[in-house]
Amino acid sequence: MALDDFDRALIAATQRGLPLVPRPYDAVGVQLGVPGAQVRERLAQLLDSGLVRRIGAVPNHYRLGFIANGMSVWDVDDALVDALGERIGQLPGVSHCYRRPRCLPAWPYNLFAMLHGRTRAEVEQQAVQLQALLGSACRSHDILYSTAILKKTGLRLNAPPTLPSQES
Repeated sequence: MALDDFDRALIAATQRGLPLVPRPYDAVGVQLGVPGAQVRERLAQLLDSGLVRRIGAVPNHYRLGFIANGMSVWDVDDALVDALGERIGQLPGVSHCYRRPRCLPAWPYNLFAMLHGRTRAEVEQQAVQLQALLGSACRSHDILYSTAILKKTGLRLNAPPTLPSQES
């Protein structure tokens, strides 16, 4: 699927994030001169085609006071990891949870859950709750604390290159 001029304008209008207003698609539509429904429909088509992988909120946890952020990693029975991951992903304090392949022998972990707290003690208490939920399906775990804020960006389109003029 090739991008047309409207797609490029839509991506340019949303690449720094949606406006923080009650009806963000309508606000983008005003900017582009189209109804908000058309913005939603085209973004859905871009998602379905795979040109856009996802649309999601990316909160700045540090600005919200959550400065003890840790990726909890779990060695969970492969037969139960999907069902348990679904449950963990719904817990308060877990911003995202996903399964990854193990890299044995050095890395036995296959379930990852990002925990956010105002203190490390708060994050560790959340990990205790996760461990209780995982029960005997969990063989080991660890928490990897963030040491730096990484810049998160979405889709970006480069400006088309300018070609030298062809004067004869």
